[in-house]
Amino acid sequence: MTVRVTLISPAMNAALREARFEDEAALDRTGERSARAAAGSVPPAGRYLSGPSQRCLRTAEALGLTARTEAALADWDLGRWRGERLDEVTAREPEAVSAWLGDPAAAPHGGESLRDLTARVGGWLDAAPDGADGSVLAVAGPSVVRAAVVHGLALPVAAFWRLDVVPLALTELSGRSGRWNVRLGRPLRSAGEC
Repeated sequence: MTVRVTLISPAMNAALREARFEDEAALDRTGERSARAAAGSVPPAGRYLSGPSQRCLRTAEALGLTARTEAALADWDLGRWRGERLDEVTAREPEAVSAWLGDPAAAPHGGESLRDLTARVGGWLDAAPDGADGSVLAVAGPSVVRAAVVHGLALPVAAFWRLDVVPLALTELSGRSGRWNVRLGRPLRSAGEC
């Protein structure tokens, strides 16, 4: 059976504005307002999920979704770098940041490597937790969306760094384990933009 997996990246928050690694910060007022405005453009699905971060959960809520938390959709675990700005970490640990960016198996922060993130998200995608109509919609962090695209298209793991995911964008994967098609970055529209 063909499964349709729609991933929505969460709305803006202060950590994203400041280029901080995910730190469990909830949405800011602008992000919440944007998500509420876009609620009417969320496509229907047979099942609704959310990553466990406050940013994902609050986005799902603002979009009007009753979503079940899915642990496999947790954002990238960046260990001791959590909540820090990339420029601060780079100044303090330049060799570690270089290893992290250049080696998909590296985890100098003590958290999850890029290879591990991609394997985790890919395992979830291939298990395709579909709803009654063969569809699932999940609010998931940008790193999860990027990892799903890398896995779904069987791209080299390093391609992760070449993908951008903007807030409140839809990424749609359709197919089944081992054969996915991807539609990238369709923005959710507010009621005034439809």
